[in-house]
Amino acid sequence: MPNFLAVAGPGSQYSVAGAPPAGFWAGLWHGFIVGFTFLVSLVTTDVRIYEAHNTGRWYDFGFLLGVGLAWGGSGYKAGA
Repeated sequence: MPNFLAVAGPGSQYSVAGAPPAGFWAGLWHGFIVGFTFLVSLVTTDVRIYEAHNTGRWYDFGFLLGVGLAWGGSGYKAGA
């Protein structure tokens, strides 16, 4: 049964037979919730921070964009 939180891992909705691979929007979501997902992945094997069954570059772009949005953006003021 696929999980309801749309997190990555062996029990994800993208691992079901015949399901389309995770795309940009799934990558964006997975990147945005990466902090929570990492903590959960430490105690369970059913959750991962990155979906292996994905579309490639668009998923990666969405994932990195989501991580950037969740963890403070581009770092523009880091040098100030």
